[in-house]
Parts: sequence; C-alpha cells; structure tokens
Amino acid sequence: MAKMERKLLSGNEAIALAALHSGCSLGVGYPGTPSTEILEEFSRMGGSAQWAPNEKVAAEVALGVAFGSGNALCTMKHVGFNVSQDLFFTAAYSGVNGGFVAVVADDPGMASSQNEQDTRSLAMAGGLPLLEPSDSQEAYDFTRLAFKLSRKFGSVFIIRTTTRIAHSSTAVCFDSSSAEPKPDGDFERNIPARVMVPAHARPAHVRLRARLAEIEKNADKLFNFEFDSNDKSLGIIADGVAYMHAREVAPNAGFFKVGMANPLPVERIVEFSKKYKRCICIEEGDPYLNTLLLAAGANVEKRDEKWRFGEFNSDRAKAQIDGNLSYEPKVFKSKPPQLCKGCPHIFSFTAIKELGCIVAGDIGCYTLAAAKPLEAMDIQICMGASIGVGLGLRRVLPEEKARKVVSVIGDSTFMHSGLTGLVEAVYNKPSTGHVIIVVDNSTTAMTGQQDNPSSGAHLDSTPAKAVSIEEVAKAVGADNVAVFVPARQSAEFKEYLAARLAEDGVSLIILKQPCLLAAAKKLKAKKA
Repeated sequence: MAKMERKLLSGNEAIALAALHSGCSLGVGYPGTPSTEILEEFSRMGGSAQWAPNEKVAAEVALGVAFGSGNALCTMKHVGFNVSQDLFFTAAYSGVNGGFVAVVADDPGMASSQNEQDTRSLAMAGGLPLLEPSDSQEAYDFTRLAFKLSRKFGSVFIIRTTTRIAHSSTAVCFDSSSAEPKPDGDFERNIPARVMVPAHARPAHVRLRARLAEIEKNADKLFNFEFDSNDKSLGIIADGVAYMHAREVAPNAGFFKVGMANPLPVERIVEFSKKYKRCICIEEGDPYLNTLLLAAGANVEKRDEKWRFGEFNSDRAKAQIDGNLSYEPKVFKSKPPQLCKGCPHIFSFTAIKELGCIVAGDIGCYTLAAAKPLEAMDIQICMGASIGVGLGLRRVLPEEKARKVVSVIGDSTFMHSGLTGLVEAVYNKPSTGHVIIVVDNSTTAMTGQQDNPSSGAHLDSTPAKAVSIEEVAKAVGADNVAVFVPARQSAEFKEYLAARLAEDGVSLIILKQPCLLAAAKKLKAKKA
C-alpha cells in the first residue's frame, strides 16, 4: 500500500518535485520572476538542470531532449515565452516522441515585468495544450499528468502559473514510491514530421488540430470540474488562482473550474451556464474565458474592462460578483527599489550621466539607474533591445545628438540577446559609429544572482567555461574593446568614453565588477 507524504510547498517547488517524480531527463530555462525557483529547486532535489543563454535556446534544447525520447522541463516567465514562440509554434506541428512540459509564469500587476500579457491566448494561437493549477497540489498533479499526456499524444504541454501560484505555499500530498525512472533515450527517424518545410507543415497542421481534439476528448475531465449548487441564482466559471478567490467569497455559487484552458471544453461550459440565472467569468488577466464563451453563445455576462488589470485577490472577486465598478485596490506605501549601496552600476552611470549621454538601456537591476537620484537611463523596452534601439537613434538624430547615444546592457542580457545587436552594429554601422557599454557584474542579479554563460559557473555552482564578452566583441569586429573597473577607474572610464563618442567606430566598453550579493552567494556555494 502506498505511503502518502505531505509537505508544505510553493507552486514552484511542487512543479520541481513533480518533474523529478516524472523521470525528467533535463530541466532547462532562463531565470525570470516568478519562475526562477523551479529549476533551482529541481537541481537541489537531484535533478539535472541548466540555465540557457535565453528562452529560445532553452526551448530548442528541451525539444531535442523530447525528440530523443527523453522528458524535458522548460521554464520561463511570460515575456520569455515571446522570445521562444518561434520554436513552440512549430513544435506544436512537429509534435514530440518523448515528453515536453514548459512552465510559463505570468506576472499580473507587473511586480517584476514590463508588461502583463496573458499566456492563455498565445497558447491557443499556437495550438499548445495549456493547463492552469489553482494551488500547489494541482501544480504537482498537473505537471505529472502533463508529462504523461505529452508522451501519450506527442504534444508539447504548457503549464501556466501566475505570481500567487508560483510563490504561495499550500499542502501537497504525494507518493514518492510512484516516481518514474528517466526514460531511455532513442531517436526515430521521421522526416515528414520533423522537417518543417511547407510540404510537410501543411499536413502537420491538420494533424495538430486532430491531436488537440483528441486531447480535449480524453483529458477534459482530468482537469475541468463542475460543482453544482442547489441555488441556481449564480454560476461562476473560473480558472487558476481566481478560482480560489471566487470560491472564498461565493461559497454557495455553482462553479465550473477550468484547469485546461486550451483546448477549452466550450460546449460543456455553455451547458453549465444555462443552469444558472446569472453566470460570470472570474479570471486573472485578459478576458480569455469570457471572450470565447460569449462567442459560443454561453449565458455569461460580459466582463468589464476594469477587471483586466493587476493581480487578482478576494476583494476583486467580490467586487466583480457584486458589480462594484467603484472598487479600487488598497495601495500600500512601500520604498521604491533602488540600486544597492556600493553597487558598481552607480559608478558606471555617474560618468555616463555627466557626459550628457542619451541612454538606451536594457533589462536588469541596472534599469534602476532610471530612478532618482541618478535618472540616467532614457529608454528600456525588452531584453537585448538597447543596442538596436541605440543604433536606430544614431540613424535619425542630428550628428551632435547622435554622438551622445550609448547602449547600456548587462552581462547576462548581452548573452541573452545582445550578441545579435552587436553584430548589427558592426554590419550596419551608422556614420557616427556607436558605443555599447556592458555593465558586467558577473551574475543575473535581478532574478536572484543566477549564473550565466559569462560568469564561469553552472546552475549548480560547479565550474563552467566562461564565455569572454571581450573576446566575442573582438571576434565579431568591434573597432575598440576596453575593460574598466568602475569603482576604481571611473575617471579613466569617463575620459575613454568621451573619446569614443567623438569617433566613428563601433566601441564596446566592459565595466567589470562583481555584484557584492552575488560574490557572497558564490563564496557560500564554493564552501559548500
């Protein structure tokens, strides 16, 4: 008889444990709040895990594992899913012969993101089955089921979490004795299914739609549940953490709990909605359920645009049920984030500001240089965009202003998607040249001091070959490459920067000084 264990786990920890118990061959991803801890926990539990340079590469590696009959876990946040969509949308056509589960963590309310997009719509557009756990127990159960169904149907499966699911903890019951071994690797040659030229992709698209229909038919009742009520005045259709909040404030309502948001069992929900006098969709993020069900003729109210924005909670659920459009969330005073005292970025940006530069910035803790007192960053859009945006500004501004434009990017972000920007700068050099500054603190600091290809360590802190940003820049063809220690050489850096701004070449300046927090973490890992 199985002996059940019970632990208090966050959603991220539960997913990591489920991957371990599913015989996951490799976990791969790129760190991004709120998904980061999944691979860290998976590694700590004994799983094989690694950070990739970016999410697209992570997904490519995971697909290779799944093509080789292994089980792959791929993790990222919602904006990282954008980076990897090229892979995912075509992998939906090709299918897999192993298991491929991707966890995409959305960030409603933008606690640590530049937008609050909703992965459900992207999964539907790409023909990717998507599951939504509402607590840590479901995070564990759904992940295990996703690996089984991925192998059964030959499909990539997406697990969508949001901030509360990822980081809040609930009890999880599991049976360690049911853990499965890693499957043996093997490769079956299947050119029509794996080589996605148009002649192969057209029938593959037809197969994809048939596969989704089969998944809905076989998996619908594994994830979607009806809880009828004797009181037929109110029916609620809800998914993810929104289900928990709605259940808390309306315990007597009837519920259709959506756990599989794509393919959505629309006909079942339409029939459910007909049982109730009033029926509403409670969901976090875009009106994904609401839009699909209205289009299908379900008896549901149109959701007001007000409920689209921000992170969900019980007060919001009650206000929506009550039709209270005057509801406003409580605002708690908090100290705005700032660069740490002694952060090398402070010295870096001080010189840049004193020279009156127009700064195209990037994603990372150095983005905080845009805040007071520095206010030394003018633009920040997405990972790796600083170089391309800077080049675009150089193309249109009058020469005097164009020569003030610099692109500032971190070491991890440079490896993520700055390399192609550097190639663009060398290949399509503006008449005034360009200056790229890499603020290299030897870590991926904003998400918790994770390592990256240039830091010299793997995810588990074991030594790795460090990719030299300096040598890469020279190999690509940058005209000038220099390295400074910002805290000790701020005056020399400022003088050098002024000289490069006046020239027409492509210059890459590396400001290299370790993050103090990361240095302490690495010392601890080294001792361990």
